[in-house]
Amino acid sequence: MKSSRQLEILVGIFMAIGMVALFFLAMQVSNLGTLHTGDSYAVKARFDNIGSLKVKAPVTMAGVEVGRVARIGFDKERFQALVTMDIYAEYDDIPEDTYAKILTAGLLGEQYIGLDPGGSDAVLKDGSEIEITQSALVLEEVIGQFIFNKAQEGEK
Repeated sequence: MKSSRQLEILVGIFMAIGMVALFFLAMQVSNLGTLHTGDSYAVKARFDNIGSLKVKAPVTMAGVEVGRVARIGFDKERFQALVTMDIYAEYDDIPEDTYAKILTAGLLGEQYIGLDPGGSDAVLKDGSEIEITQSALVLEEVIGQFIFNKAQEGEK
């Protein structure tokens, strides 16, 4: 009887540890585990195609997280996606001519925004817009182009 009770307690502890591990995994996957609570400033960028970029996706520079995607909208006049990024206040010296591109973590991982600094002395401020952007690489379009090119080569 006593060993049965000990076994039940061990199973209960194992289940509790599993639930805690699942909670932390869910926090990592949803990007809620790394929320920044300090000051930040908003910077906008327009893209022709954002792929599967999501709100709260990281904004990085040289592999270091410098902000998060705050909002994604659609510009009806330019027919482009309008992405608002909250850049952390400690990164207040990013050049104004910075280049923004949508990258993918790994082959099929989540998408994020990578910033490549320019050489301007002027810096991004709250409400600034990054003019030079590169849209997301959509894997389906690349594969479709490859197949189309191979089909054309076969006709020759």
